[in-house]
Amino acid sequence: MATISNVVTNTYCASPTPLLRRRATAMALRVQLVLAVAVVVPALGVAAGGATLGVNYGQVADNLPPPQAAAMLLRSLNATKVKLYDADARVLSAFAGSGADFTVGLPDRLVPRLAADPSAAAAWVRANILPHIPATSITAVTVGNEVLTGNDSAMLRSLLPAMQSLHAALAACNLTSRVAVTTAHSLAVLSSSFPPSSAAFRRELLPYMAPLLAFLAKTGSPFLINAYPYFAYKGDPEHVDLNYVLFEANAGVGDPATGLRYDNMLHAQVDAVRAAICRANYGKAVEIRVSETGWPSRGDDDEAGATPENAARYNGNLMRLVAQGKGTPAAPGEALQVYVFALFNEDMKPGPASERHYGLFKPDGTPAYDVGVKAPTIGGSWKGRANGTSGGGAGGLVVAEGPGGADGAGQGTGFYTVSAAAHKVKRWRCWESLFATVVLVMSSGLCWS
Repeated sequence: MATISNVVTNTYCASPTPLLRRRATAMALRVQLVLAVAVVVPALGVAAGGATLGVNYGQVADNLPPPQAAAMLLRSLNATKVKLYDADARVLSAFAGSGADFTVGLPDRLVPRLAADPSAAAAWVRANILPHIPATSITAVTVGNEVLTGNDSAMLRSLLPAMQSLHAALAACNLTSRVAVTTAHSLAVLSSSFPPSSAAFRRELLPYMAPLLAFLAKTGSPFLINAYPYFAYKGDPEHVDLNYVLFEANAGVGDPATGLRYDNMLHAQVDAVRAAICRANYGKAVEIRVSETGWPSRGDDDEAGATPENAARYNGNLMRLVAQGKGTPAAPGEALQVYVFALFNEDMKPGPASERHYGLFKPDGTPAYDVGVKAPTIGGSWKGRANGTSGGGAGGLVVAEGPGGADGAGQGTGFYTVSAAAHKVKRWRCWESLFATVVLVMSSGLCWS
């Protein structure tokens, strides 16, 4: 790793200008980050039942690494599905040939324009979709975000027409079999959510929701829900069982109408959405995907539960569920597709401190906290396997067994931990894309400040 980064530094530091030398040094550090991530983290996100780990890649920050480095971090998690809140050409180009499936976003501000002018939808597709496919796999477009729970009545009326215009524009390019059109909702679209079988959409939203559901069913597009058990715990920490929201051992909660028992809140929230969809009586079933969920590692003094330990427990246990391909109690045979929020801490997000601390990683590429994930069976057993040698100091990511077991004294926990220790683990799979990434880093390095 040091040899390649030294080559990069020597190549560009021959310049006599201090600015270019500073940029070359920064580029060499980024190459080291890319190499460190490439060689040390095994796949954690493959699910036995077909679903894979998705990650939201937000960019409301002024200190994030370039998309090439983000690509390596996502690959380290085996996150084969990525969700953006726009259609950033830099990101989509950086992931060309990666095999990752992208959901891209059409911003709220464009929704009324597409609803009023179908040619605007065609122009958006030409500018934001066509330049990137098939090199980058784009499988869905979200039209706006949580539009139906906003307070802009014009936006509510524009949402479905905008989705229809975008679908027509994709159809004109023969892309509707490849790219779905949908929109993400908050749980606030429900008038009630517990017990799950009693859930229903808010009465005032039904005139918008019913035809939207019919559109999703007709086009084979998923229903996206942003579900955060953290908010329920934060709102009432005295009465909400922390283990219940963190996917840990608890007594569970029963639904008296169905007899189903829930051992975690996220599954209860998803099945509440399922019941509301059925109650809307619009036609065929649609797939439900969790488009956002996560837990903050830090918050303000009045934000209960926002700690690195709880974030690690929530996201680690969530990844374990995804890796097992588990469905919800009401649909146990349907692997639940989940997008974790988010890849990075985003320092420019408004609101309470928690909003800026949902990331799995800090902007420098180091983990925001240790994520424990029960060892999945992916191309062979990793549990207890000697993958390399250990050394002192810090730097890079490593996957090792949790406290006790392989890396400590006593009995192992059976959990793998993504940590910032200095163990060096060689993984041939990650080297396949290594040199292409280094070329991308080198070619764009002079643009980094």
